[in-house]
Amino acid sequence: MSLNSSACRIPETSLECDDTGRNAAERHPDFRVVVGIPTVGRAAIVADTVNAIADQTYLPDLVLISVADFQDAALLKDLNLPFPLSVLISEKGATVQRNRILDELQQNDLVLFLDDDFLMAPDYLQQMVSVFADNPEVVLATGKLIADGISGPGYDHATGLRKLAEGLMLPADPGLASAHTGYGCNMAFRASALLTHELRFDESLPLYAWLEDVDFSNRLAPHGRFVCPGAMRGVHLGTKTGRTPGRYLGYSQIANPIYLIRKGTISRKRACNLMLRNIASNLYGTVWPRPWADYRGRLMGNLIALRDVVLRRDRPDRIRDLKA
Repeated sequence: MSLNSSACRIPETSLECDDTGRNAAERHPDFRVVVGIPTVGRAAIVADTVNAIADQTYLPDLVLISVADFQDAALLKDLNLPFPLSVLISEKGATVQRNRILDELQQNDLVLFLDDDFLMAPDYLQQMVSVFADNPEVVLATGKLIADGISGPGYDHATGLRKLAEGLMLPADPGLASAHTGYGCNMAFRASALLTHELRFDESLPLYAWLEDVDFSNRLAPHGRFVCPGAMRGVHLGTKTGRTPGRYLGYSQIANPIYLIRKGTISRKRACNLMLRNIASNLYGTVWPRPWADYRGRLMGNLIALRDVVLRRDRPDRIRDLKA
């Protein structure tokens, strides 16, 4: 069912909005631009993020919101959007929700995965289309962050917009730097590469799915070039609400890298560096607490995972057996 975006309602399993207009930017004849956003427990945040997409100089052909609970999309029905939007239902978990978006793709799509708290520069999508159109060997493009609130308390929407505006006062870097992997908060793919090689996000990495972007990127790497265009810019708010409890994340910080070592999608050296850095950060945050993160819970999760490694019973989905 398709409904006018000024009067959307929520059917049983999806919400769809017809676009009521197009912007002036010329449409590329070879691509359909799809923006995919998985989200859990942050209805107001995702509504602000989706609403901000209307400011793009190149509007998406489709926005897909992947949720496990339709209440997470409840506020979208009140938005008056100039592009089609559909809400998809899946089980809870970043990898499962991303795969639900992949189910909707076509060969000619460019799909941009965004976190529900990522704000794009107004020309982000236009720059993205140009990168893929001008560089047929590129299969992944991940944007340049003007600011990232993930390592601190995070930014609210207004602060994110201010930081974005301040960053855009400087000219964009016209370069096309190489990237090793995509960054999950904003990573764009040539859908033909994903569909042809039947690539999916690994659902063995549950819930927050720590390092799922690295795993997915490294499986895609043999099939094309990865870039970080200086002109694709944005701000990651790093919102703390709705995130995985500390103990779960701490367990994943150990179990997931070890799983990916065994799988062969991350080097032993990089995985060990990540694990040691996270343990050190969690120790520091336990001794000198910071209110925006449960470092003590993360450290406990680290220790439980290390014990499981010694006992040879570690696996990413063991977090489902832990108490928060």
